[in-house]
Amino acid sequence: MRISLIVLMLCVVVSCGQEKKYHDAKPDIKSIAKTDKLADILMFQEELNAEFKNPETSPLPDRFRATFETLAFFEPDTNYIVEAKLIRTPEALPFAMPTTTGRQSTEVVYGIAKFTLNGKEHELEIYQSPDLITQKEYEDYLFLPFTDQTNGEETYGGGRYLDLRIPNGNTIVLDFNKAYNPYCAYNKKYSCPIVPKENNLDTEIRVGVKDFKH
Repeated sequence: MRISLIVLMLCVVVSCGQEKKYHDAKPDIKSIAKTDKLADILMFQEELNAEFKNPETSPLPDRFRATFETLAFFEPDTNYIVEAKLIRTPEALPFAMPTTTGRQSTEVVYGIAKFTLNGKEHELEIYQSPDLITQKEYEDYLFLPFTDQTNGEETYGGGRYLDLRIPNGNTIVLDFNKAYNPYCAYNKKYSCPIVPKENNLDTEIRVGVKDFKH
């Protein structure tokens, strides 16, 4: 199950429960994908779709979930899997990140990711929740919200998120193929952290989840 925790989004993602019989008939993704990286992306898409179909984990209102088949994804592109230099910021202090409902999410800048993509140098802040690190399941969880030049056109206007884990060394892999929409893109009852202006990418990220059309 994907780590689909969205910080302070008033939702809890749980296990899908009993496995449905039709899962047994599905082809093995790794057997049809050309590379392990591609297989990993396709598995992410499959798991995300399963969450959206499941009434216990889906952010979709019932009227949309009843006919839901799949999210719209860009074609996978391994060029958008980048190894970034991670500059940790241990002296950073907690701050209040605004959300779409006026609530605030307490975050700390865990570090800065510096990388090259589409011929340009970029950097993004990566955040950690002081509340989540007290939970064993999320003690190494990191949160990366970002905006890019596809927002409002091909992707959700408020930007997208990446879930990360604390790496052992001084680099961190950013797979933008796993960029997903905040739950408020599907249902306004959720409270979603607003992407800080520091995390606006001056390029198009044409991978990951597209905007939700209904």
